[in-house]
Amino acid sequence: MVNNPVQARSELGATPILETWGCNSENGRLLDVLVGSIEGYSWQSGNAVSRRYLRAGARFDYQTAVSQYQEMIAAYTSAGVKVHELPAGSGLPYQIYARDSSVMTPWGAIIGQMYSPWRRGEVKPVLQFYLDGQIPIYDIVTAGTFEGGDFMMIEPGAVLCGTSGERTSEEGIQQVKSWFEQEGWEFMIGRFDPHFLHMDVMCVMVAEKLAAVCVEVIPEDVLAWLKAKNIDILEVPYREAMDLGCNVMSLGDDRVLLPAHSTTLKARCKTMGLTVFDPDISMITKGGGGVHCMCQPLRRE
Repeated sequence: MVNNPVQARSELGATPILETWGCNSENGRLLDVLVGSIEGYSWQSGNAVSRRYLRAGARFDYQTAVSQYQEMIAAYTSAGVKVHELPAGSGLPYQIYARDSSVMTPWGAIIGQMYSPWRRGEVKPVLQFYLDGQIPIYDIVTAGTFEGGDFMMIEPGAVLCGTSGERTSEEGIQQVKSWFEQEGWEFMIGRFDPHFLHMDVMCVMVAEKLAAVCVEVIPEDVLAWLKAKNIDILEVPYREAMDLGCNVMSLGDDRVLLPAHSTTLKARCKTMGLTVFDPDISMITKGGGGVHCMCQPLRRE
């Protein structure tokens, strides 16, 4: 049988679980993470968050963004996480948001399909990264669009994936859903308005059985599904959620990386006994993406 470098997925399911790479949840101890390049980053008007700041006359400062990016990388390093950086691609102002172009699974990476024409070139460097690193690719989305900001493995065996009909389309989500169900996983779809960008603006896992959620806007069926799984909810106000205050990264072992301006969630995490890493990334989040958007887990315990 010829090994296919861009499809480790078995058509019949029961794809072998990786030994070196991969993860099966959002909250195991993070060992390796992929981050996007800051080179060429600038705010674009393709989302509700950036448009709000641009209308208000906010000014982008690249050197401040670079300094804040480095602060985030230092936080990962201090937490014992090995950081891998995507090679910079030409003409890719939002390549920094490495969450969207791929997602990691227990069986390898899924390569997505970007919605915005000016982001579609991000697929090339991320595909090259996995091939060069000999990290197995589970499969490549070929139906519609699919972006990683909508996808999260809530716990082993269960996926939550959002669709607004844009960033992740109905065709794209149904294709990925079929793959996971073939592997025996539960796959919950949450449908929402494009104003909210991605599911990880409204909901992200903070630790095992603990999620940061903007309950004011998350689809009611998704909230009920989370509660049925006995997942505790840390509520994040709408205003903070739309400033990417919900958009955090679980580091495992009751540790979380979140933006400094996410004051409500920070206080609630500390009340729960979590260790908080809180770099200032405000110059980056105003572009419409936060901590979770910038980082793709490659390996968790």
